[in-house]
Amino acid sequence: MGSLTLMTPTSQTVNQKALFLRACRCEPVERVPVWIMRQAGRYLPEYRAIREKHNFLEVCKTPELAIEVSLQPHRILGVDAVIVFSDILIPAGAMGLPFELSDKGPIIEAPLRTAAQIHALSNFDPEQETGFLMKAIRGLVRKLGPEVPVLGFAAAPWTLACYMIEGHGKDGFPAAKAMLYSEPKLFRNLLERIAHATALYLRAQIAAGAAAVQLFDTWVGELTLDQYREFALPSTQLLIEEIGAGDTPVILYTKASSHLLSAAAESGANVLSVDWRVDLATVREQVGPESRCKATSIRACCSGRKRACGRRLAMQSRALVASDTF
Repeated sequence: MGSLTLMTPTSQTVNQKALFLRACRCEPVERVPVWIMRQAGRYLPEYRAIREKHNFLEVCKTPELAIEVSLQPHRILGVDAVIVFSDILIPAGAMGLPFELSDKGPIIEAPLRTAAQIHALSNFDPEQETGFLMKAIRGLVRKLGPEVPVLGFAAAPWTLACYMIEGHGKDGFPAAKAMLYSEPKLFRNLLERIAHATALYLRAQIAAGAAAVQLFDTWVGELTLDQYREFALPSTQLLIEEIGAGDTPVILYTKASSHLLSAAAESGANVLSVDWRVDLATVREQVGPESRCKATSIRACCSGRKRACGRRLAMQSRALVASDTF
């Protein structure tokens, strides 16, 4: 009891896509679907073997490599969904802001600091500028068939703006906050531009076959509730509205955001995704059973012994059931 048993593809007896979609819609499920936020990565020897020959962006922009890396966790771990291999900065490059990805994270040589730079950003044709990602999604859908969901993703406007202004990851993102305080109108304009471009980008992913799409607002915890309602939330709402996803679930992940969850539930997303710091039953109390945020998922940060990890996951699963989330 309490041990963690990995699923394998041969042990699956349910249609994983149907299971995943039912969970997103708050319909009854025989078990909670499991997938991992950073699903492909250095913990896999197979992934490391590919990275010895190809850099990160090369893998992202080569559909055959992206497909193989995306499939590795499903093949090895038997997770319930396949997340296409990409990076949240891809739209920034397509909007006209080149970047590189180093071992220390993203680097933008000419970060946004002026109105002229922001006004020079443009919407883009996702099939033209980021067609490699759409090809990867279509290839995954063909390989996996109708029983396994393929997930697409992008950064939420605030998080992408942080990187575009700061030029790299930095505690507190002081340059982004400085623009927010000193030029709020310009900052809102940037968030709206990102929202418009990202909506087109995610619509293309859905058209390519993504069963759901996820917005990553990794750095939203840097904001106060008032700042979130004034800046980040309106642009996220705009983005989700413009996706027009219909029956395709939109998942919103917010990190370190326990103080923001009641507001995040107003985003228009179908699923609210939280990090390991948040108790799921507490989230259900905050957002309420009638919230447009229909379900809550947890990405448990499990390190150390398998037994402790298993207990953590079991506790979270019981919280989901107790809170009537699924």
